[in-house]
Amino acid sequence: MNEKEKMIQGLPYDAGIPELCKDRDDAKDLCFTFNHTLPSKRDQQLQTLQALFHTTSTTLSIEAPFYCDYGYNIELGESVFINHHCTILDCCKVKIGNHVFIGPNVGIYTAYHPIMAEERNALIEQASPITIEDNCWLGGNVIILPGITIGKGSVIGSGSVVTRDIPENSIAVGNPCRVIKQIQQ
Repeated sequence: MNEKEKMIQGLPYDAGIPELCKDRDDAKDLCFTFNHTLPSKRDQQLQTLQALFHTTSTTLSIEAPFYCDYGYNIELGESVFINHHCTILDCCKVKIGNHVFIGPNVGIYTAYHPIMAEERNALIEQASPITIEDNCWLGGNVIILPGITIGKGSVIGSGSVVTRDIPENSIAVGNPCRVIKQIQQ
């Protein structure tokens, strides 16, 4: 198994290999192009996002600036809205469902580093997938840590740090984020 396959499967991998460095550079070039395209040129922005995410979706709505590591590990549903200054570290799969609203300055981080400095210094990384199910809303400045699933219909309050799974139809807030109320359907 090569390092890229290890990364995508959530196993420890060497982030410094040339293939992954090139993949990150390619994604950062596309992010740069997207972030520096005039907002009135929505068609050009959409084409850049389609190339970044390897998708043909036409319902992407992302406000610049936007940043990610690879792009190809991000799966976006229909009618997703991502506000300004979102950063997605997509070393592992990030699945965002349909009709998800993501506020400004949100960080979605699949990557994490070893505790031992020797391993960190050797560029060994690991990642765990993140899933945000349909009809969720993440307020501004939310941070989602590796391995988290946010259940469908949930709302995460501004400034929350999501450190564990959130069940569907929940209102959750805080650092660490915790459920404070169930949403009655």
